[in-house]
Amino acid sequence: MTPRLRLAGMLLRLGIELARGLWRLRAFPRLSAQQRRGAIRAWSRRMLRAARTRLQVVGQPHEGACLLAVNHVSWLDIMALNAAHPTRFVSKAEVRQWPVLGKLVAGAGTLFIERERARDAMRVMHDMAQCLRNGEQVSVFPEGTTSDGTHVLALHANLFQAALSADTPVQPVLLRYVDDATGAPSRAPAYVGDDTVMDTLRLIAAGGPVRVVVHYLPALRGHDRRQLAAAVHEALSQALQQPVQAR
Repeated sequence: MTPRLRLAGMLLRLGIELARGLWRLRAFPRLSAQQRRGAIRAWSRRMLRAARTRLQVVGQPHEGACLLAVNHVSWLDIMALNAAHPTRFVSKAEVRQWPVLGKLVAGAGTLFIERERARDAMRVMHDMAQCLRNGEQVSVFPEGTTSDGTHVLALHANLFQAALSADTPVQPVLLRYVDDATGAPSRAPAYVGDDTVMDTLRLIAAGGPVRVVVHYLPALRGHDRRQLAAAVHEALSQALQQPVQAR
């Protein structure tokens, strides 16, 4: 099959899954929290398959309330994380405006932050801490932007204040995209700079299937947000230097 035909098939399957997600979202108010998590996990896994991306999970997510600190590579990241273990997310406010996907992300309970407004950052920190006190898990991308996945950018320490306020641990989570056959790093899903979603889909269609590795690292505690951010950065950076585990 040619890359053009493969891309057309991917777009068709993604469109179908987006429509199914919107339809399923109508039932969310009647579902229990467990049923919503199950629906989000199932839909996210179908979205990954539609994007020719296979999920591999390494390690175990922390049990109980926890702030998950994740490196950010692609627009597929939220789907990958929800396919492994659904949580609440903190995302930039612009995502809410994305066609179709923004509505789905909002419906899944995402907390949106307008990063340019200091007051809004304080509001979201309060909401995050309250979620953690309620026993929920919240995922954040403390780099504040995406990278190409070859390194971990500097982390914004203020996002770790919610875990300190709620006295909950922070679990570093490393995302890696690799060629599913060889395990070599794949640049195709990276959503960096001027890249568009369509650019990433074209690259995925042109190459072999992709595997996203969601690696849960040991949870950490700290008494200072900068020290905690440094410890998370070190844990993610060290894990990134290790070979990708076999399928």
